[in-house]
Parts: sequence; structure tokens; C-alpha cells
Amino acid sequence: MSTATLPSPSPRLLASLHAAGGTVRDRPLDRLAMAHDASHFLLVPQAVATPADPAEVGRLFAASAAAGVPLTFRSGGTSLSGQAVTDGVLVDTRRNFRGIEVLDGGRRVRVQPGATIRQVNTRLARLGFKLGPDPASENSCTLGGVLANNSSGMACGTVDNAYRTLESMVVVLPSGTVVDTAAADADDRLRALEPDLWQGLSLLRNRIRGNPASVRRITEQFAMKNTMGYGLNSFLDHSSPADILAHLMIGSEGTLGFVASAVLRTVPIRPHTASGLLYFDDLAAATAALPALVSTSPATIELLDATSLRVGKRDPDAPEVLKAMQVDRHAALLVEYQGLVPEELAELTASAAPVLGDLPLSLPADLTADPVIRGQLWHVRKGLYATVSGARPSGSTALLEDIVVPVPALLPTCTELIGLFDKHAYTDSVIFGHAKDGNIHFMITEKLGDTTSEDRLTAFTEDMVEVVLGHGGSLKAEHGTGRMMASYVRRQYGDELYEVMREVKRLFDPRGLLSPGVIITDDPGAHVRHLKTTPTVESEVDRCVECGFCEPVCPSRDLTTTPRQRIVLRRERERAAAAGDLELVAAIDEQYRYDGVQTCAVDGMCQTACPVLINTGDLVKHLRRDTAAEPLQIGWKQAAKGWKAGSALAATALDVAHKVPALAELATSVGRRFVDPDVLPQYGRDLPAGGRARWQPSSASHPDAKAVFVSACVGRMFGPAENGAGATGDGVGTAMARLAVRAGVILTVPPEIGSLCCGTPWKSKGLADGYAEMTDRVLPALWAATRQGELPVVCDASSCTEGFHQMLESAQEAGDPRAARIRTVDAVQFVRDEILPRLTVHRRKADLALHPTCSSTRMGLDPALREVAAAVADRVDVPAAWGCCAFAGDRGLLHPELTASATAPEAAEIAAGSHDAHASCNRTCELGMTRATGHPYRHVLELLDWATA
Repeated sequence: MSTATLPSPSPRLLASLHAAGGTVRDRPLDRLAMAHDASHFLLVPQAVATPADPAEVGRLFAASAAAGVPLTFRSGGTSLSGQAVTDGVLVDTRRNFRGIEVLDGGRRVRVQPGATIRQVNTRLARLGFKLGPDPASENSCTLGGVLANNSSGMACGTVDNAYRTLESMVVVLPSGTVVDTAAADADDRLRALEPDLWQGLSLLRNRIRGNPASVRRITEQFAMKNTMGYGLNSFLDHSSPADILAHLMIGSEGTLGFVASAVLRTVPIRPHTASGLLYFDDLAAATAALPALVSTSPATIELLDATSLRVGKRDPDAPEVLKAMQVDRHAALLVEYQGLVPEELAELTASAAPVLGDLPLSLPADLTADPVIRGQLWHVRKGLYATVSGARPSGSTALLEDIVVPVPALLPTCTELIGLFDKHAYTDSVIFGHAKDGNIHFMITEKLGDTTSEDRLTAFTEDMVEVVLGHGGSLKAEHGTGRMMASYVRRQYGDELYEVMREVKRLFDPRGLLSPGVIITDDPGAHVRHLKTTPTVESEVDRCVECGFCEPVCPSRDLTTTPRQRIVLRRERERAAAAGDLELVAAIDEQYRYDGVQTCAVDGMCQTACPVLINTGDLVKHLRRDTAAEPLQIGWKQAAKGWKAGSALAATALDVAHKVPALAELATSVGRRFVDPDVLPQYGRDLPAGGRARWQPSSASHPDAKAVFVSACVGRMFGPAENGAGATGDGVGTAMARLAVRAGVILTVPPEIGSLCCGTPWKSKGLADGYAEMTDRVLPALWAATRQGELPVVCDASSCTEGFHQMLESAQEAGDPRAARIRTVDAVQFVRDEILPRLTVHRRKADLALHPTCSSTRMGLDPALREVAAAVADRVDVPAAWGCCAFAGDRGLLHPELTASATAPEAAEIAAGSHDAHASCNRTCELGMTRATGHPYRHVLELLDWATA
């Protein structure tokens, strides 16, 4: 389909949606941004609705029915099979349904559909529990998707998945009826409120149980992982219609109703682990070893075929053994054992040793508990998706498929799949997956939108279906049916059970408006309709596979757009331009300026979650550079030349504003009506007065110096936080100097310290000339001060430490040999390594709220930050809802709404707790968190200075 011309939604539909409550968006930008999920399907919704509660969901059902327009639920958008796309009404259930309530000391948990697996597990981990489902996308996939798809993962199998661990749920039916299956009278209420549904489920239960062939077929299918079609095992496992309803909702992919919340039983965390990658000469030897390995009770057994191993060898972080291996027809099994206590792990590995010793391995078995080596092993397994996806040709799509067969059929299935890759000319296709369950994934790369390619995909799919069903398997194990396999549900189950599924759909959704074409379809070619193409766009983001892993860590996710959306909107603009739709191009450009560019914090957190390591901030910097006005470029270049005076002027302005805050607020508020709000900051009376001149010792150079200390210029512009008595402290620069003196560590400072900056203000705004000017000032100054790279450069603001590192990287890429020899270290790391061991703590805080920063996270600084914090407080609390504050230098002053949105979850958690100190490791982030919480945040080194004084 073409998205170049977007038909406007009907006024009647929009009126009905607005009357339902919540937020309704119908701008082209919003519709196109939400049209993309992780699948290879694309449908553009007529409107995006964001309900606030189950009652509003019920009214949306009514609005959909009145207008005769389909409705589809969307949460994390990480599903791969096309469940979360629609040309009707798309309902965003992530934004307002993120509740998490831990019950029974962690043994149960009540969750809403917008919470991610990682967020829930973070809350549970403190009590020693976790959710049963363990999908690899746990950082980004939500409970809504996990319940809707019955997602599983590497370890949970068919025992601890969502279906098996479900206790109860609150469901909103398409009629608007709300059912709480935890209620003692749930079945009676269902019969009273929905008599046709209650009666219909009772009849289907009896129909299935009375048909031995149906019972046998369902038992066989659900003995494996199986997310194909509806969960008909519900009719065998449960008797009351209310319980059947609850379990039918698991895996129903939003086609039967809305799960507003669910109570799940949890499983204990087994923290003691040992892993090993077992190499075999070929796939036959690896699969033949499975029964013996399963008998040793491993938590996971992951299969990697020969192509997977060859791909894994390319990873620089791969184990040395694999790098050195000459992979021919080899295969490997990644095995992991887990224990609640060390003794349990020791017993498991000891009993497994004789079995491992008898296996026909290419290399001796080596189980290790070393976290570094284990990390390398799992990186190979989990990095396959990134490696293959990242290397695909521009404009092509990486398709990740998911099947399951009985374990004895695993070898012939894999062998025949490899034959199909050759038959249909798919190169570098990998097979990997959960061998213990007979569940494998395979990846192929295809250029959709091309008739020849799509014909090839169709032919391959037909052959693959024959292979899997011929071995008694299921075409979907854990990714869900979606649009991808809806055409084949009848073929897998047969006419009788397919008709049962059709009746299930009719009972719940008689109008057929909930996600039509998902799970149930009469179209035999549904899996090759509405395919998504990926036009080539900017090089910084062209590798994007639209998986959505970046979204939960993006600070603007609840305000405007996410990294995935910023990228897909660039693709949609390219598509519109190619179609000659200049009106749509203009609309995207106009709306993208604020939603895509101005409200991006360019914090780089998206890269930490991206499987192909895209930093969408690089795209935004690119766009800012291309659109920066010439006067702005000139002005900021001049600022770079006179940075000492400029930073002093900023401090003076804050001093003046601090004395007349109401006037300063009014002046900047009025000024922003006439000056671009992306240029003129908004003053807030919660800002401090100006800072002091940057610290310098009496002698700038010393032969016994341990490091070159460059206090950040943000400390020059923004003064320190006030202490509890209202008096102003001395700031982190002075605190760092005092700590060094106490520890007997000598620091030196560049003579030009007042004029130096890491360049982040220029780079983040895309001001290339000013950035080049500052780089030309910084490099010679650091080269001289570090004695040609002998001493490290230490900075007391994490974002500035990262900024100096990036500046040196850029200079090195540009061919400056000095840059490669200059080392940068954050002050927190330096203090942890060189100063803290020489200090004596005299007093401590009881409970410290700690806010890591995006820079500290990206640089791997957080463990050191926690260690330093632990030296000054009895308890260190990093909120489970922690995220980037989005203050981002001056971004929080230019767009305060961005910081307010980004910090809201963390601020709410802080408000619910009780802390006697609050700390971070970057001055502007401290300002953002102070504004968000009302508590003064200080640099953790200021607290260490206080504790050791």
C-alpha cells in the first residue's frame, strides 16, 4: 500500500472518539509514527486514541462499533507478526497503564499492560522473585504484549509462561462489560452480564471434550510451545466459563477484548549460574545430545547452527575459543545451570559432568560461573539478531521467524530448513533457538516491495509450512500468530478446531471489529499483504529494524516521539517525497521540527538498548546542523572564542535573576513569544545563582601530579545546591580538590581552564563551526597539560567527561595523532580508584536517593557511582523508575515540558519514599532532578567531601 496520501478520518469517527475520553491524535505525524511496529506489516491508523482507564476503553469500543471502524490495541510494539497495526483506530495502552503492585512479598504481582518485563522484574528482584515469561526483549516488551501473545523465552518453556502463571485478570469486553475473574462470584456475574458468551463458552467446552480427536489434537499441540491460533487448551484445563475466558485472553492478541490488569504468580530468582558453549562437529551430533543434556536439568539449552557460529565469530566480544575456531559444519549448544544457592549449582554441575564428558564434543566442555566469560557466551547468542540485521543491505528487511517441533524432529526440521534457504537463495540465514523446547528461530533477509522478492517469500513460506506441519510442529511457538500466520491456522488445526476458533471470535466480538485479519482470516494471502518497505534515509539510522527496543529508555516517549518514531517518520517523509506528495512532506516537516528535533535530548540512551547500536541523537544533531540559522552558527562560534567571558556572563545573569526571580521569569516568558523558544531559555526560580570561577591550584603544574583536573564549565555557570540550612555550598570542583588534598593526591590544571569546554553545547545543537573552534582550543591545552598523554584528564561532570571523550574520538578520526594518547576519566571513577581507599568516613547519611545519568550509564560508570554513594550512606536507592532526566545541558531550560515528562515516573517514586539526601554526578542533571522532586540534588562527591571532612 502507499502511505504517501493519507485520507482524513471521518468527523463522525473523531467526534465519537473524543466523546469517549482520553487523548485522540489524528495529525499525519502521529498516525504515521504509530503505524510502525517491529513487524514487516504496515497499516496507517485513522486516529490514535490513548485512554486513561478501563471505562474509557469501554467507550472506545462503543465508538468503534458506532462508526463501524476496526480497533486495535498497541502497547510496546515489539511484536513481529503484525498484531499491532491497523487502518482503523489504534489504541495506545502503554502510556496510562503502567501500574505494578507487588503482592505476598513478591510471590505474586498485579500488572497493567503498559509496564515492561524489566520494570516489573526490577521491583520483584529486591524480594528474590521474577516473572515466569523471560523473552529476550524484556527491556522493551510490555506485559500487554506478553499476555496477548503468551510470550515465553529462553528458560520458562511451557511451565512458567503467562498462561501457566496467570491467577486472574480484569477484562474489558467489546460490549463494554468489565469482568474481574478474581471475584468469588466472577462466573455468576459473567452469566448475568454476558449470558450469550457464558452459554457459548459452556457449549464449546462440551463440544471439545466430547470429541476425542479434538482432545488429542489440542493435547499434542499444547504439549509444545504454541501460540498459533487461540488457546483451545483453556477448554481442557478449566471448567468454569470465567476461568476459560481468562485463559483464552492469553495469546488472543487483542482480538477478544482488553486486559486492563492481571495477577501473575512469580518464580524465584536463581542467582547462581554456570554456562558453557558446547561445540559439536555437526548439527546431527548436537541434536542427538539433547536427551542426555535435558536429563541434567539445565535451565536453558540454546542451539546455534554453523552459520550462527560463523556470524558470531565476527563479534569482537566473542570468546577467543570461537574466534580461533575454523567453523565448517559445526553446531553448538549453549547450556546454563541455575541454583538458588551455591550448593544447588554445585550439585547440578557435578551431576552433569559425567554426561558432558561422554558427549562427542569437538572441544572439551567448560562450564564457567565467571560473569565476564558468561557474558561473552550469551552475547554471541543474543547478538545474532543485531549482527545479521545490521549487515543487511539498505532498504531490505530482516525477518525473524519462530517455529516449534517435537524435540526428536528438531534435526530433520533444521536440515530441511537449511535446504530451503539454498533452494530460495537466502544467504547468511541463521538458525538458533531454544533447543530444549524444540523451538527454533531463523532469520532471512528480504527486500519487500519488489514483486520477485515477494513471490520468493511466498514460495519459501509455503515450503516452510509443509516442513513444520509435516513434523507435527506449530508454525508459531512464542511470537504469536498475527497477520503472518493467520492464513495457516486452519491448516495447522483442521476444520473442526478452526471452526471452534471462529466461534470463539464471534462470541467475544460479534461485529468482528477487534483487529480483523489477526489470528482469524478468510484471506489465504493475508501474510503477503500490507508489507512494509524501508526507504533508504540518513546513514546514521538506516540500519534501524524498527524493533522498538529504544522506546522505554527515551525521555521524550510520553511527550512527543521516540527514537523508532523519529526514524520511521524520516522514512515516511522519503516515501511521500518519492510519491510526489508535497503536501504530506510539508506537514511532516512542520510537525517534526518540535516533535522530532527540538524535544530530543540527544542523550544517547537509545543506543544502550538498540540491537544494532543506533544513536538516534546523531540523526537529530545532523538535522539541527542542516537547519541551524547562519546567525546562530556565527554567534556560537564567537562564544567558543570567548568562552571564559561567556560562561562568566551566564553566571552573572543567574546571579541577577536570583535576586529578582519574578522579573526574570516574566522577561524570559515574554521574550520566548518573540524569539525562537529553541534559542531563548525559560528562567525558573528553582534555578541556583551563578557559579564561581573554576578551581585552580596555586601552582597550575606539579611534577608529582596524578591527573589533570578539568572542572566542568556548567559548575561555573550554575552555582551549587543549597544545603539543609539554606547556606550555599562550595560545589563539586572545590569538593574534588579537597578530597584530593585529604588523600594526598596531587592534581594539576590547564592554565587555560576558564576557556575550555568539552564541546557538548555546540555538538548537541549541530553547530559545527563552534565545535571545531572549541576542539582547536582544547586539544593543544590538554596535550600540554597531560604531558603528551602521560596523565589522565579528570572531569567532574559525567556528561562533560563523555563530551571530552567524544571530542577526542572525533579528532582521532580526523587524523590528529594527539587525540589517541589523551585519556579521559570521570571524577567519580577516579575518586573510587585513587582517592576513596585513602579516605576515612566520619559521618554518613541514612538513606540516599541516587540518580545515575545517561552519560554515566553509557560510559559504564554506574558501578563506581554506587560504590562512592555506598561510602556515604547506609542505604543507596536507585529508583526502579530511573531514567534520563532530559535536562540535557540547556534543553530543560528551552523545553521544560521535556524534563517534566521524562522525570515524572522517577519523581513519583521519590515522593513515595523517604530519603535524607539526594545525589547524582552531573550538575545539569542535578538541576533537572531538583526541579522534578523539590529536593536538592548534589554531586555525590560533594557528599563524600562532607562525609570525610
